[in-house]
Amino acid sequence: MKTRPKGNPLVRLSLVDRFLPLWILAAIGLGLVLGRMLPGLPQALDAFKVGGVSIPIAIGLFWMMYPVLARVRYGELSHFRKRGGLLATSLVLNWFVGPVLMFALAWLLLPDLPHYRTGLILIGLARCIAMVLVWNMLARGSGEVAAVLVALNALFQIAFYSLLGWLFISVVPTWLGANGAAFHVSVWTIAKSVLLFLGLPLLAGALTRTLGERARGRIWYEQKFLPRLGPTALLALLYTIVLMFTMQGDRLTRLPVDVVRIALPLVLYFALMFGGSFLLAWRLGFSYEDTASLSFTAAGNNFELAIAVAIGTFGISSGEALAGVVGPLVEVPALIALVYLSLWLKARLFPEVTEGMPANRVLTRARNPLV
Repeated sequence: MKTRPKGNPLVRLSLVDRFLPLWILAAIGLGLVLGRMLPGLPQALDAFKVGGVSIPIAIGLFWMMYPVLARVRYGELSHFRKRGGLLATSLVLNWFVGPVLMFALAWLLLPDLPHYRTGLILIGLARCIAMVLVWNMLARGSGEVAAVLVALNALFQIAFYSLLGWLFISVVPTWLGANGAAFHVSVWTIAKSVLLFLGLPLLAGALTRTLGERARGRIWYEQKFLPRLGPTALLALLYTIVLMFTMQGDRLTRLPVDVVRIALPLVLYFALMFGGSFLLAWRLGFSYEDTASLSFTAAGNNFELAIAVAIGTFGISSGEALAGVVGPLVEVPALIALVYLSLWLKARLFPEVTEGMPANRVLTRARNPLV
């Protein structure tokens, strides 16, 4: 007999997370209003800089990442030495398939909008280390696997994001014969933003977790401290968006059309990446819990990092930064839809486990799961 998911996953999503697109739209509106009412504000914000980014904005970019990285269980990596197949599959999906798919969609659907296209490529390279834990929980995936994959992605972003950004933005388009459409940015240009807005928050987050657990224990850290720290990341994101759109000004009269064009490749990316990852994991014989965790980790993206790198590399009023802001507008409703899809697929592809058999075995490989 097939299991059916019970309850509405949205009920388990916090009010803040459930209406995240509305908060982002409100922040955009507030930024546009401030830009019109206070025309001297952009120059004031740009007066003091660090790493090419104004200090008020740099504070927002740093704090977007810090609470997220304080949630990561870095020590879990050592517990998964025997899960080489799962980790290898995740690495291939996250660091080859995902970036290549986003690159292809961006070039196919935005051939005439190079700045937005580059912003999407930066999103494709920024693997998810934050909201994936929420989607995985709603879909009843493995919390342990999700924690390990998030930690792995965080470390890989430090090591490879700059190199991959340079390759996909400057080198690969030249290989494909699109010399005039390539942006010539150096590895170090991207690396400075990665180190400043990912490296430092990662160090701060790892130290916070280590010292917090050592002083008060994991239960206090995850059940008391993180619930207070976590929401500040959203406040930092909204604060940064307000400043961005304060400085964007009148050039955003095209916003509705631009948002639709940026959103289309994102929607296709989420659908293709999640669907392909889910079916691959099922065919490989992973349990539902592992399959859900693998799929959501592969489909989600770290928009905070993409926004930070876009601002640090191309400027706060750039099209690349605008593409990064559209990302979470699309991600939240898309991933909520994928939670329902995941639960539906669980009932169709993963029947109840026979008593006495291990839960991580798929019992119906030889039968048609859609009958």
